[in-house]
Amino acid sequence: MRIGITQRVEVVPSYGERRDCLDQQWFQLLESLGFVPIPVPNSLADVEGWLDALGIEGLILSGGNDLCQLPDASNASTERDRTENALLAVAQQRQWPVLGVCRGLQMINVWLGGQLAAVSGHTAVRHGVSSTQDADACFRPYREVNSFHNWGIAPNGLAANLIPQLLSPECDIEAYLHIDLPWAGIMWHPEREAPFNEHDKQLFNRIFRGTPCKH
Repeated sequence: MRIGITQRVEVVPSYGERRDCLDQQWFQLLESLGFVPIPVPNSLADVEGWLDALGIEGLILSGGNDLCQLPDASNASTERDRTENALLAVAQQRQWPVLGVCRGLQMINVWLGGQLAAVSGHTAVRHGVSSTQDADACFRPYREVNSFHNWGIAPNGLAANLIPQLLSPECDIEAYLHIDLPWAGIMWHPEREAPFNEHDKQLFNRIFRGTPCKH
């Protein structure tokens, strides 16, 4: 299965370049699961045509770059926001599986009409999580996750068609599922775990292959 994965934008003034970047760990994780990762450029004129030409069947919206609409946005990228908005429109129409990671979780929530809130103490730390009463089997085993974000989703900021799965100690949303589409969002970074987390692997198979989680 070919999965398109979005990239952060980094500006390199000394070369006058805007570079698309992706952690090499993403390729190791997805290859270990039998997926074919395809990095999505942020400068495409025809996003849908590119997806068709590459035979993409699912999407991962990766981390990095604040959304441009946020106050005092850090390292924001208008071209990345535009690209991911176009990707979600195609994915919704074709009912593709989509996983949003950190910024990706935020992007999906905002795209569906939700809101974000500033959080503190969640950068480069680990913290506990608790599952909601109706959490899917894939999320129930999680007890602790990594954390690298300054923006999150308060309970009243979650889009109406998203179902919360995991909560932070402050009761912010750490994971959700879409009520109809095969879409999920997680606030932690599975590619930054060493070794890769078995619960994350099962979650990827649940989203992109429809394989039930076993615990």
